[in-house]
Amino acid sequence: MKVGIDLIHFATADFYLGLDTFAAEKGTELDKYTIGIGQEKMSIAPPDEDVVSLAAKATAPILEQIDRNQISAVMFATETGVDQSKSAGVFLHGLLKLSKHCRVIELKHACYSGAAGIQMATAMVKANPKEKILVIAADIAKYDVDTSGEATQGCGAVAMLITENPRVIEIEPGSGYFTDDVMDFWRPNHRTTALVDGKYSAKVYLNSLKQTWDHFTEQTGRTFDGIDYFCYHIPFTKMAEKAHKTLVKKVGAKLDKAKFDTQTLPGQIYNRIVGNSYSASLFISFISLLDNVKDDLQGKRVSFFSYGSGCVAEFFTGIMQANYQSVLMAESHQHQIAKRQALSYQQYLDFYHNTDDEQENTVYANHNSGPFRLAAIEGYKRIYENTDEME
Repeated sequence: MKVGIDLIHFATADFYLGLDTFAAEKGTELDKYTIGIGQEKMSIAPPDEDVVSLAAKATAPILEQIDRNQISAVMFATETGVDQSKSAGVFLHGLLKLSKHCRVIELKHACYSGAAGIQMATAMVKANPKEKILVIAADIAKYDVDTSGEATQGCGAVAMLITENPRVIEIEPGSGYFTDDVMDFWRPNHRTTALVDGKYSAKVYLNSLKQTWDHFTEQTGRTFDGIDYFCYHIPFTKMAEKAHKTLVKKVGAKLDKAKFDTQTLPGQIYNRIVGNSYSASLFISFISLLDNVKDDLQGKRVSFFSYGSGCVAEFFTGIMQANYQSVLMAESHQHQIAKRQALSYQQYLDFYHNTDDEQENTVYANHNSGPFRLAAIEGYKRIYENTDEME
């Protein structure tokens, strides 16, 4: 039985901060960002945007193409959840009016949990082919102002429908995985922003790639030459470049620059202008590949390397399906990116400091162009709006 991604769509915020603006504010050279970390812009969530509203925006176009009552489970992967007890997926379930006969759970391990959701959903569909499962990966990457991480912020959500006989990509059996208890990135319960040891985290990331690759080849017998395109977790695009160089060196492959770029660059285009989206970033990379490679990918093997600090990592592959182009939503993705409004550094700070979910009662000004937004907090209860229903 073939199982995998039948439909996939992503959403990001309506605003961005250009790293040219950021560099001018900080008095640094722009090349530090565009070349040093490979980033140009970062999507910035306004106060009335959170992972639930982002996830709803990502999921709605998928639901328009199917019977939403057939969704049997929602797996919501995030490390920027909105409640310590209630799953972000349940807020999403209510906002999208999914069937009551549906299981919902939130998954967490830094940037890795989206991959975990795919593996779990794939196993569930193989056990019961009637299942149609939504896997959501959504995050808002936020760091303290005037720290090294500030230039790597961003946000995004990816919704993936996992079914039998998928139209986009079949997830192949077998993967390589690796866990190690390290402190390269973490966010204690009392903090709204993460703490990170950047240089150490990059080393752990690359070691995890080598470990998962060894395990992947042991488990599956697949080889580097058998993979056509490589998607990586992208906290910043330079990291994906370092990762692929590390893998190429490890396997002893002989690639010229053109081949190297063909395997990796299409999967970096969106991430370069959206910024880090934690659990969603790997799958935005995959969408970027789908939307930007003009050749027919049918039958091509795509690899996925998921890395979550702390750390858990996994390397797995999939086979692109016939006529996948007919269900892609590239126009929607490109329209969202193009219509974003540029922020001044002060406007970015205003958004940054006006997001306070700890207040008992808050009414949020309307910044989102819709259709979903966080409208208010009443008695610590989150109130969401579907603005399309209010028209």
